[in-house]
Amino acid sequence: MTALLAEVVRSGYVEGTHTGSVVVLRPDGSVALGLGDLERPVFPRSSNKPLQAVALLDAGWEPASEEQLALATASHNGEPGHLEVVRAMLGELGEDALGNPPMPPLSEQAWHQILRAGGAATRLTMNCSGKHAAMLRTTVANGWDLASYLGVEHPVQRACLHGVERLAGEHVRHVAVDGCGAPQHALTLPGLARAFSALVLGGEHERRTGAAMRAHPWHVGGTGRDVTRLMQGVPGLVAKDGAEGVYAAALSDGTAVALKITDGAGRARTPVLVAALRAVGVDAPVLDELAATPVLGGGVRVGEVRVAGKLAARG
Repeated sequence: MTALLAEVVRSGYVEGTHTGSVVVLRPDGSVALGLGDLERPVFPRSSNKPLQAVALLDAGWEPASEEQLALATASHNGEPGHLEVVRAMLGELGEDALGNPPMPPLSEQAWHQILRAGGAATRLTMNCSGKHAAMLRTTVANGWDLASYLGVEHPVQRACLHGVERLAGEHVRHVAVDGCGAPQHALTLPGLARAFSALVLGGEHERRTGAAMRAHPWHVGGTGRDVTRLMQGVPGLVAKDGAEGVYAAALSDGTAVALKITDGAGRARTPVLVAALRAVGVDAPVLDELAATPVLGGGVRVGEVRVAGKLAARG
């Protein structure tokens, strides 16, 4: 059973609700807060990227900088600074080696700059290009076949699968194809939360990945992105957003949060994450700023998406 997590209010009228599930794990792995169905696997989408980055380090990838490691975990905006790092990751391989589809940058400003210059969407500007570049570099480091690196049985993808399972402490029950073309692994929310706790409390590669994300939050998202603002505003926080209403995060003591909005609404996930963090005592100005998602009418704020139900009482 899913739980009521958020409501949509427009001009004082509740016009809709969002259901889903959220879990908060204490550093010892016990459940501090659990709402909804915590046993049903979900596809974490891009929230899995930090886990995959750890797996690539385990498999022999040696990033040239911590910015490159942060970009491997990113759903980046496609701003010039992001593209510069991905180009450096690719090196002699070049953009044509990327197996993800061409897509415009997530940043409207970056996209407009490209269009004004007569450019077009490319594989490089797609938000997952950092992850793919890291997969390619790992493939080169091991002498594996480059052309088939996205195949589910390719050694680099098998390494990612085993890494995700190890960090989550559970078997992946379903494997699908993500929007970027790479294999995507289903986890329960407690499994996803355990994996994020490991980014703080785990081994060398886990802690290195978490530290890179904290040190370079702009590389994980970009200008104005809530994932970047949260890591900048909450000391020690490691966070990663995922498509279809997923978010995962861990605090500096290993307390971890994972959530899924059932209908995939991205507008509800950030207020729910904020409420979950508040429920375990986190207090920071950025949480006030992101506690509700604006609903606009005619370009003016006429309502908001805010937490509801039991979560509102806890947060």
